[in-house]
Amino acid sequence: MADVDPAPAPLTERLSAVLGAEHVLTDPVLMEQYVVDWSRRWRGDALAVVRPGTTDEVAEVLRLCHDARVPVVPQGGNTGLVGGSVPPPQGPDAVLPVVLSTRRLDHLGEIDHLAGQVTVGAGATLGDVRRHAAAADWTYGVDLAARDSATIGGTVATNAGGIHVVAFGMTRVQVVGVEAVLPDGTVVSHLAGMLKDNTGYDLGSLLCGSEGTLGVITAVRLRLHRPVGRTTVALIGAQSYAEAIALMSTALAPGTRLVAAEVVDEQGMDLAARVNGSSWPLERRHPLVVLLEVADGGDASGLVGLDDADVVVGLDANEQARIWAFRESQGEAFSSLGVTHKLDVSVPLPALAACCDELRDIVGAIDSVDAFGVFGHLADGNIHVEMHGPEAEDLSPDLAVLECVARYGGSISAEHGVGRAKASELHLCRSAAEITAMRALKAAWDPLGLMNPGVLFETAVF
Repeated sequence: MADVDPAPAPLTERLSAVLGAEHVLTDPVLMEQYVVDWSRRWRGDALAVVRPGTTDEVAEVLRLCHDARVPVVPQGGNTGLVGGSVPPPQGPDAVLPVVLSTRRLDHLGEIDHLAGQVTVGAGATLGDVRRHAAAADWTYGVDLAARDSATIGGTVATNAGGIHVVAFGMTRVQVVGVEAVLPDGTVVSHLAGMLKDNTGYDLGSLLCGSEGTLGVITAVRLRLHRPVGRTTVALIGAQSYAEAIALMSTALAPGTRLVAAEVVDEQGMDLAARVNGSSWPLERRHPLVVLLEVADGGDASGLVGLDDADVVVGLDANEQARIWAFRESQGEAFSSLGVTHKLDVSVPLPALAACCDELRDIVGAIDSVDAFGVFGHLADGNIHVEMHGPEAEDLSPDLAVLECVARYGGSISAEHGVGRAKASELHLCRSAAEITAMRALKAAWDPLGLMNPGVLFETAVF
């Protein structure tokens, strides 16, 4: 009788053989934190959560999943708000995906002082990279409130922005090299960091913003900057979004460098004060409060024309941190109310004030909304809309906001990505020709459609 090949071991056993059983999680209790996103609106099902510690291990995981035709959901710090780093709910007959956590890829390379660059693992947190750079008298240009949870790989995959875009640009500008593993387990690595390298397609730039749909980023070569020096942070009361935008130019002394410009509305200020255990910071209440951070001003503070304004200025680190807390705790403050709809959009600056005014009218007229905020990164037109009250699965308030933004020529995603939450609305800000071109790229890189299926594109690409 001819020998019969034994049936292959279950995928989880093969993954355990590569990573060690302790890095292949199948217990639902242990997997919980990996299958629910930070907003608590997006939850899914997974076969397992794997935690590779090297690029070679990532490659072997993808090879095994590719051969088994099992989808893979790459995940960094899981701080996203659009369901892009967690699996979707699955039907009874569906093939459950594997969640691939990059958190163990957290190495920090030596600072290259000559080039002003550093190579780091995709799992290193933004906060760790910023501290690593600061210890060597450099700064990394991207910063955001979730700095101690968000990973470099995640911020590259979503092309994150944050609070200093006006000074340093989005994440894509900081990336000078990428190492990644393609869906079939092939490793592509281009980490030399040369600023002039015109040898074909820039694969790193393509992976930046791809939301895990093309492969798994494992390491990144980052551009660093010299610190801006002493800064001044101020909170200024404003009556309208138009006034808030005007302050970005009228309040800056000649020669001053704008490092950040943010706006928070009255509801958000009240919630932040409650969460932080602080009081209203200005003498009077205002519909809006503007936060400006400036550097290198000819004036002592870098700010002018505020004699009649209601303003508080922070010069030392402690006072600046207290001021920044009102802005950086906005997400946490609204989440303290319960599950909240969190939308991240951008609008061209000339249309920003009018769009924000209309957004407040639209959201304020939704019966199910009992609290909301329209705040964000004023200098780059990136507005966050938070709505509490509608059921988590009710997408009609989200659609109303996105359609409003589209009418003003804006983008339905400024820095968090499209994910699953906005895939059906991609057409609002991308033409049919653009979407077709993006689908063609996806099909070329991932012909089996295994990488983060359902993210970015509403329907299957194939």
